Amino acid sequence: MSSPHDFDFFHGEWEVANRRLTDFLQPGSGWEEFVGASRCLPFFDGAANVDEIDMPYLGSKGLTLRLFDRETEQWSLNWSSSGTGKLFPPVTGRFEDGRGEFYGDDTHDGKDVRVRFVWSGVSVSGARWEQAFSVDDGASWVTNWTMDFTRPKAS
Repeated sequence: MSSPHDFDFFHGEWEVANRRLTDFLQPGSGWEEFVGASRCLPFFDGAANVDEIDMPYLGSKGLTLRLFDRETEQWSLNWSSSGTGKLFPPVTGRFEDGRGEFYGDDTHDGKDVRVRFVWSGVSVSGARWEQAFSVDDGASWVTNWTMDFTRPKAS
């Protein structure tokens, strides 16, 4: 069952290993890998948080606002890029058995896509996020971006 504390693990500083397809809809397009750094702050006693990820390789930053709806017991994840300053359509969903799945609708390169975010491998020292797109309403998925989060090593 999802709760307002599902993302408590994510609060604080992270190092991020990114891996993404060069063409989000073409599985054979090849992968690019780069590092980033993220910081997440809690709000509303855990029922909301904001994180910013810095991705120097892309020359941009991303921001996610997560909000827990106490009535539906679902989260909405709202992403924005420093490149546009606009919010993308949200994905909504919940955690079950330590895995979070979130779905929404968007467009990519002029095509309607179903979007899926998955959070897995969640612990105090690490987590994995992945994004996948579907052009056939979820019959098949192309995983096009993964982020592996680890806590920074103490210096």
